[in-house]
Amino acid sequence: MTLDTLIRIAREAGASDVHLEGGMPMALRVRGELRTSGEPFGPRVLTDLAREVLGDEWAGYAERGSADLSRVVDGQRCRINVLRTARGAGFAIRLLSSFQATLRSLNLHPDLAQLVKPHHGLVLITGPTGSGKTSTLAALLQELNLREARHIITVESPIEYALAPRRSFIRQREVGRDTPSFAQALEDSLREDPDVLMVGELRTPEVMRLTLSAAETGHLVLATMHSSTVAEALQRVVGAFAPEAQAGICMQLADALVGAVAQRLIYRPELDLRIPECEVLMGSTPVRALVRSGQFFKLGSALETGAADGSWTFARYGEWLARRKDWVHPSQAGEPAAELPVTAPALPRVRSAPAPAAAKPRPQAAPAVAEDGRLEIAAEEDDLLDVVAELERSKN
Repeated sequence: MTLDTLIRIAREAGASDVHLEGGMPMALRVRGELRTSGEPFGPRVLTDLAREVLGDEWAGYAERGSADLSRVVDGQRCRINVLRTARGAGFAIRLLSSFQATLRSLNLHPDLAQLVKPHHGLVLITGPTGSGKTSTLAALLQELNLREARHIITVESPIEYALAPRRSFIRQREVGRDTPSFAQALEDSLREDPDVLMVGELRTPEVMRLTLSAAETGHLVLATMHSSTVAEALQRVVGAFAPEAQAGICMQLADALVGAVAQRLIYRPELDLRIPECEVLMGSTPVRALVRSGQFFKLGSALETGAADGSWTFARYGEWLARRKDWVHPSQAGEPAAELPVTAPALPRVRSAPAPAAAKPRPQAAPAVAEDGRLEIAAEEDDLLDVVAELERSKN
């Protein structure tokens, strides 16, 4: 069985993820639950499939025991992780959305667009694995792309959403293919005149340090990390550093924080749809004061009292979801997802003062006047004013 066939089966079943392991049948995650399908795969079959999918990247997989890549399989864009296990080669495949992610198409609250209005600062999108963090990040970037002419650089591993430039100029870099690491890409980006940086995941203290520095130096930085609440996410950022450095990190984080979103997917059987439920913490003055002092345990109270600043608790967001009527299903999402590579956008042009027109050279030879009064113009003579002037002289 080919990978195209497996992806087709998964798509028809409405699966979000596919898991393949030697000696076991295919496992599909449908509406958040795992179910098996078909007959067990032989380890040799999956090893041959891994060689075919990885191609030139097989050597790297053999050395590390894993490989990440994105591919279009049977018309479906997929994020593929190939891993070595006790049973041989295995696959964990995420089926990505086939439409361009926007806040509306993902059924997110339109107020989340406030997160990308500032021109500098840090926006964190958090949640457990498979909660749609990358989709929300892509939707926020699309809000910018449709509204403003900014230079956006993304650093991802791998690229999940190909962003089609509209008003913004977009560069997407994949770790392992276009740059050796997140840290190197962030260091490079500060010399590339970006307005907006997107960091696929905050994993190491070095990447967190560079991210905070970029947010402090006049860039809007969007990033994801794994946590179940916004308070836990902010505390994890600070806790990644040595104790003696944490007070300084708290100050940096407080100064840079625009907002943080924690999300989880819930299944609504009456809609046959999984939708994101969010906790949103905006970087208001009280919130910044709590972060600066390291009092993360008090952020729950700030969420409860911060509705006027745009903050949402999970409970209040759930009430908004219960009242909502205009749901968007994937089949109605509209614009299809772009495919890499994409063409460069037409940015607004800076108008400059027109250069003075160069004087046209005068004709070397005057037009000849025939005996009957007709003016004979040479083939290269095309200056109407010169012709009229010559006619006037011939009359006189």
